[in-house]
Amino acid sequence: MDPTEQLEIETKYDVGDDVIVPALHELPGVASVAQPVELDLEAVYYDTADYDLAARKVTLRRRTGGEDDGWHVKFPGSAGRLEVRFPLGRSVRSVPLAVVRTVRVHVRDHKLEPVVTLSTRRVVHRLLDADGAVLAELADDHVTATVVGAEPESWREWEVELAGGDNLLLEDAGELLRSAGARPASGPSKLARALGDRVPALEEAVLPKKPRTSDLFRAYAGTQVQAIRERDPEVRRDVPDSIHKFRVATRRLRSALATYRPVIDRTVGDQLRVELKWLAGELGVARDAEVQREHFAAEVAEQPVELVMGRVAGRIDDHLRQVYREGRTGALAALESPRYFRLLDALDDLIAKPPVIGDDRKAGKQIADLLTHDYRRMRKAVRRSQQAETVAEQDHELHEVRKAAKRLRYAAESAVPVLGDAASELAARAEQVQEILGEHQDSVVSRELLHALALQVYAEGGNPFTYGRLHAAEETRGKTSRESFYDLWPTLEFKL
Repeated sequence: MDPTEQLEIETKYDVGDDVIVPALHELPGVASVAQPVELDLEAVYYDTADYDLAARKVTLRRRTGGEDDGWHVKFPGSAGRLEVRFPLGRSVRSVPLAVVRTVRVHVRDHKLEPVVTLSTRRVVHRLLDADGAVLAELADDHVTATVVGAEPESWREWEVELAGGDNLLLEDAGELLRSAGARPASGPSKLARALGDRVPALEEAVLPKKPRTSDLFRAYAGTQVQAIRERDPEVRRDVPDSIHKFRVATRRLRSALATYRPVIDRTVGDQLRVELKWLAGELGVARDAEVQREHFAAEVAEQPVELVMGRVAGRIDDHLRQVYREGRTGALAALESPRYFRLLDALDDLIAKPPVIGDDRKAGKQIADLLTHDYRRMRKAVRRSQQAETVAEQDHELHEVRKAAKRLRYAAESAVPVLGDAASELAARAEQVQEILGEHQDSVVSRELLHALALQVYAEGGNPFTYGRLHAAEETRGKTSRESFYDLWPTLEFKL
């Protein structure tokens, strides 16, 4: 049975044992309240010995006794907590591998073990609309928490969780519950309350008011490492566009390690860049196939029907689907590898204590020099492309220009907290170059694929005519992109 997902939007309140549940049917929009349902729940929470999950506000539990028995993993989010549910299965003492993989980015190859057992006597009050649909639920919980190696602790709390209702109902319910004697919860969750100060506090990479260049690096790199932590579970669950976002985070981080070489130990940085390049490459096969599938589906559909010889769209799509499946399998294998776990460890160390060396000055005085270096690097690549003697050489050099433009864009984005609009404008200009030459590089890759498929069709006795038409269209796309770039380049000014 596949896992299910839901967004959990709720508010929690501490409440004394003598407080009575107020008249919930008086809330605006609530037509009636269903008969209360009483449940006896047990939830065993798992974590590493260092509480790696709790430190990241991620929870993993095995729950029994309710209407949602199973393994539950919850991730924090701005709009609510995402809950991923797995069936109970036969495993009682150890966490099933499918569940472990959802939190692998945090636990890596460390052992998961029970840390807290929560026993809850719950009374559920369902708030209904005029049609009998559930708007929200109030859970009146009497909780006993037992932390491994400690004495049990008990308390009472109320949880209001939205179902079909809106945030206004949540606000109205809050006012009603507070008037009855409830108080905003002292912690974000039962687990957090049970663990208390046992969970290590993670230091965030906050940018000081007057940052040095290394501070700027740490803040920007910290954002990318956090993005990797967030994208990893999404890639495993095959969330749309998650591979792309994961790759972008690795590229931004790899680029920052290059840009900030004057203040970050190159020995450490270059090794991390090697590992990040490896990871991006493992993710790239599936992502590139995904992009090409969308492109060719539209491209073939635009061809006149009488000029489409054979099963062209289907053959291209079949090939790219297979490439995607193999690429995704490879990407998931990489995410389960010790090499990936050690990379994550190294990234944690990088953000916790960046290996600062050299002349680490005030960022306002130094960052412009770093951006100038990256701009000159891009300008040299442009000159090489202009001096190329063959189309193949020019294609290669334009790809190098695109990579240099990416580095400049990411460097400029990292400098926005110090340079403001000037850095934002530079990033936008670099992005223009990146997008135009992205079209060019896509055309190069597409031509290679079409040529290979045309040869296969011909070898099988088929008609490769349409593949030739598509190849010509890609040549035109490449030529148009090249011309657009060379028209744009003289108008781009480097100003800081």
